Amino acid sequence: MRRHCYASSVEKTYEIPDDLIRPDPKSVLMLEDDATLAEILMNGLELHNYRVTRVRSGAEGIQRVLKQDYDILLCDMIMPGFPGDMFYRAVERSRPHLCKRFLFMTGHNGDPQIDAFIRSVRGLMLWKPFQLHELLQGLKVVLDKNAPESTN
Repeated sequence: MRRHCYASSVEKTYEIPDDLIRPDPKSVLMLEDDATLAEILMNGLELHNYRVTRVRSGAEGIQRVLKQDYDILLCDMIMPGFPGDMFYRAVERSRPHLCKRFLFMTGHNGDPQIDAFIRSVRGLMLWKPFQLHELLQGLKVVLDKNAPESTN
């Protein structure tokens, strides 16, 4: 007796749940002159689906923002020659729409000039040293504040 086997020509469609699909990475311009800290932050952020471009100075940062928009500007307040407040003011003049995308960081807790600047621009500040989860939370606040459906 002969048996006939017929292969099914029905194609199967598999759906991937939304929670398994990673969204496009968010772009971060990080201004940090400390190479060790910058590498630690970059590695942590890249593991959490951020694409990080690091610059060592405000002048280098300005060159970058004139060429490209970033989702977040992670800016150290104390850098040689061109500190974070000067960088912010330069961005404010050249690419003002980016000013709501700043997340500042510093190890100089209690500096009256830094405190006054942050209050004047209604900025968000991380005090060094901080944990990765604090940085991620700060980035989420900035992204939420800039989400298209936001009215802020």
